[in-house]
Amino acid sequence: MSEERFREEVQVNLRRNYVAHLCHGLLGQTGFRLLNAPTFIPFYVFELSGSSIVVGLARGLQALGMALTPIFAASVVEHRRKVLPVGFVVGALMRVQVLGIALAGFFLPREWNAAAVCLLLGFFGFFLGMQGVIFNTLVSKVIPVERRGFLMGLRNFLAGVTAAFVGRFGGWLIDQEALGNGYASTFLMAFLLTAAGLAMLTFVREPDSPTVREKSRVRQRIRELPELLRGDRAFTFYFISRALGVAGRMAMPFYILYAGTRLEISGTQLGQLTAVFAISQSTFQLIWGVIADRTGFRATFLLSVGAWIAAAVLLLTTASFAWILVAYAGIAAGLGGFMMSSQNLVLEFGQREDIPMQIAVANTTSEALGVVGPIVAGILAASASYAPVIVAAIAFKTLALAIMILGVDEPRRRVETL
Repeated sequence: MSEERFREEVQVNLRRNYVAHLCHGLLGQTGFRLLNAPTFIPFYVFELSGSSIVVGLARGLQALGMALTPIFAASVVEHRRKVLPVGFVVGALMRVQVLGIALAGFFLPREWNAAAVCLLLGFFGFFLGMQGVIFNTLVSKVIPVERRGFLMGLRNFLAGVTAAFVGRFGGWLIDQEALGNGYASTFLMAFLLTAAGLAMLTFVREPDSPTVREKSRVRQRIRELPELLRGDRAFTFYFISRALGVAGRMAMPFYILYAGTRLEISGTQLGQLTAVFAISQSTFQLIWGVIADRTGFRATFLLSVGAWIAAAVLLLTTASFAWILVAYAGIAAGLGGFMMSSQNLVLEFGQREDIPMQIAVANTTSEALGVVGPIVAGILAASASYAPVIVAAIAFKTLALAIMILGVDEPRRRVETL
């Protein structure tokens, strides 16, 4: 297929693919936010284990899975004219892990449940690392660069609104101990929502890629990575900055535990915090998306990381539940903008055939720090307190901000074809 014919097919199917991705994101993100929000899983694992180290280990194993698989995923899809069929398989395997976490809560004894959650989160991260490469490659093919920001913002906004209501409902399920285990019931709801989201991708019409790489072994592609990094200095600084931002996520499971040391947190308040987190993350992602379409994802990276730092400082300095809600809103706004901008910024470097491996390099590098961060944070929290963990995370985010300002120009200005 020629480049011109490829672009024509993208435009013909743009509305259909836009709506399909929107519905996929609405349902999938709603469900996954119940799992990834810094509320339910950390509190659940801490209740099961009574250990901050295990809380950090749970998120560390998830990040380990995400770090191991991106380069493998890139080698699987970069020679394929279509990537969606692989995406269906990997997406289904991700959702099986969410179902497993729910079933473990219903059927496993308490002493085995924390271990099962940690293990399943590791497998969830394993497939999530692959899905990140596959899905972003698909987006780079079917959604033009100037339309991606608003799409990502809108789908995350809609998902956040629904996740806010679902989060409140999850808090109620926990207080009521629904079906004998409110947490397990909440994660079962997450599975059903994400499964419905995956089904929406059946409506996507993916064109054949006009250019692809020849099939090669993973080992060979790894040996080619230094050349890829040397080829673009700004790209190298981008993924260093992104990696430091991911390291700043080390405090995410401990925000709620720190708040719990300042005042009692009930299941209802846990639901309120989850709802505020979801609404703020989604609302600001819509704003970030509009800004990104107009000025580029670099600008949203800088603004969102700055907001994230300010909100973390607020959390450290307040003991009022109302201000904790405000801090959570700011953390959500910053985290959502960081994730959206860092994941989409990579799509604007290099040529189309290089995109899968560039995504893989950026994801692997960043998630490698995401492995160590939560585990170190858990040990630090257990040996000292939660406050030093939050301070260390602020330092990492500040470094990420500085490197992005000094080392990365706006790649949108040099994008010619994607």
